[in-house]
This record gives sequence, C-alpha cells and structure tokens, in this order.
Amino acid sequence: MSTKNRDYFFDNYKALLIVLVVVGHFIEPCYDNNLFLSGLKWVIFSFHMPAFIFISGYFSKREISFGKLVQKLVIPYFVYELIYYFLYVFIIHKDTGLYFARPKFSLWYIMALFFWRLVTPYLKKIPGHMFIAVTAGLLVGMTELDNFFSIPRILVFFPFFLAGYHFERDWFERIKAKAGRLLAAFSLYLGGCLSLAFTFKVHLTPKIFYGRYSYEEMDTGYGAGLLVRLACYGVSFLTVFLISTIISRKPHSYSRLGQRTMPIYLFHGLVYSVLSATPLLESVSEIWQGILLIGFCLTLSWLLSMDAPNRFVTKVSSFPVPSFFGNGPGKSSGHFTGRSAGFGRKRKKGLSA
Repeated sequence: MSTKNRDYFFDNYKALLIVLVVVGHFIEPCYDNNLFLSGLKWVIFSFHMPAFIFISGYFSKREISFGKLVQKLVIPYFVYELIYYFLYVFIIHKDTGLYFARPKFSLWYIMALFFWRLVTPYLKKIPGHMFIAVTAGLLVGMTELDNFFSIPRILVFFPFFLAGYHFERDWFERIKAKAGRLLAAFSLYLGGCLSLAFTFKVHLTPKIFYGRYSYEEMDTGYGAGLLVRLACYGVSFLTVFLISTIISRKPHSYSRLGQRTMPIYLFHGLVYSVLSATPLLESVSEIWQGILLIGFCLTLSWLLSMDAPNRFVTKVSSFPVPSFFGNGPGKSSGHFTGRSAGFGRKRKKGLSA
C-alpha cells in the first residue's frame, strides 16, 4: 500500500493490539502478584483479541481461493507448529507431542482464521448468521472440547470476525464523533454487569475472556456461564469501539509495529516459552518489576518488527501450493504476509496495493 494512501488508523490500532498481546502473555505467570498487573490483565483480555479478530474480519471482505488459503494459512501453520515443537522438545525440554489438532501457544489464531475465511462466504448468505454465530459461541461453553482444533475459540470469537466483515470504514469516524456518549454507555453497561455479578456472587476470572474454557472450568454453572459470556460480548464490542476513538489517524514511528504484526505475534511466543520455563517471570511481584517487564515487551516487539523476522514470515506464506488445491481468479487479500502485517489490505477508492 502506498504511503500516500495508507490508512494509518489500522496500523496504529494494530500496533497497540500487538503490544498488548505480548504484554498479556508475559504477565500471565505473575499477574496475580499485585493489583497493577492484575488490573492490566483484565483490561488487556477484555478487548485485545476481539479487536484483532474484528480487524481481520474487516480486511477479509474480498474472497480468495482455497489454494491461497492453504498457502497463506495452512502451510504456515504446519511450519510454525514444527518450530514450536522443536523448541519445546530440544531447548526447554517440555513434555509434548506433535499434535497438529491442538495448536501450540498462539497458533490457534492461524487455524481460526482459516476456518473463518473458509466459512464466512457461505454463512453470510444465511439470514440471521450473526445470531447463529453468537448462539454457537455461547453454547460451546457447555462442552469440554478444550483445545481440540481450537473449536471453542473459533466459535466464541467468530462474532467479532463477522462484525468486522460487515463493518464500513466511515463508521469508525461516526463512532469517534460520539465518543462521549459511547463512554457513558460503556460505563453504565460495565457498572451494571459488575453489580449483578457481585450481587449474585458470580465467580469472575480473566478466563471469561479467553474463549477457550468451558463454563465448568470457570467455576460457573451453565446458566451463569451463558449470561457472563453474553455480557463479555457486550464489554468487548463496546471496548473495541471505544478504543478506536482515541487511535491516531496519522503516521507515527510505532506505526511499523502495526504493519508487521505477524512476526511479532509468532516469534514472541518462542521467547516467552523459554522464559516461562524458568522462575523469572513468575517472580515478578513489585510494581517496578512489572513496569520493567512491560518495557522488555515493548523492546521485544520492536525487535521482532525488523526486516529479518518479517522476511521469514513472508517467505513462509509464499510457498507454492500444488495445483489441485485450486487458485481461483481472486487474488489474496494479503493475510499473513509481512507487508500486510497479518490482516490483509483494503482495496477501495483511495487505497492501492
């Protein structure tokens, strides 16, 4: 995309989100050690993946061939699964297997994107498909599928992908013009949800935003679990739109992070896996230590956005695929290439590839 016509709003939003992804993972072993990290954990997980998925859906409007999906998503998934497997087995000596049906670390997102991009062109033709997606996301919490093919996360987060798919760019500007009203609505909604949760003594944990865990694993009954997840949908959607009102529309030095989210997303997990195998991360207990850890996450994100990791990701997503997978007339929207930072490119008036 040319610099002149680039929409830096998305670059800047994705830059914020990818940093939050890194921070969210690195504070996982220690967020219970103080209120600062605990509060940060709640804030991050309330919206960072819903927002990422929403933007992915927004940039998936143009359909691509099955062959391109295999090239951009399936092949990279297997490559990165192998990389994580070798890291776990030969470097950190973690007891694991080569389970392609159970994605390691954050690789569930690649599997989920494949499903969403494959299914959405057909599902969108069904009346009430958003209601169907939300219902599936609620009901999957009653199952014990765990991480099998990432089915729980795929279904729980699918409404955000669909919402982004149907969203229009100018709607963000309309929302920004009514930021005050949105903030008031969010405050009332969140306050109401928390009041009800405390009144009825509902067990709350950050896991309610993970999308992976069943209602039983979160220590809620089916009834309370359904209501909590439904409330989480509201909190996440409102937060996604609320944060969009404060995102800069101009280029900044950090915009590069948003243009290269994929290498950051993939490779920070390797660093995290090594450090989490030591007592270092879980020993973070003081606020100043938490601030230092966040500084480390920012530095790591910047390093992983450099040319070498980006070139590697681009090559992996460019492997040729056998002709029998098919290559339809539509070109790829750019998912998972270094240039598109994991979300593809919008092709409308005023935007060029």
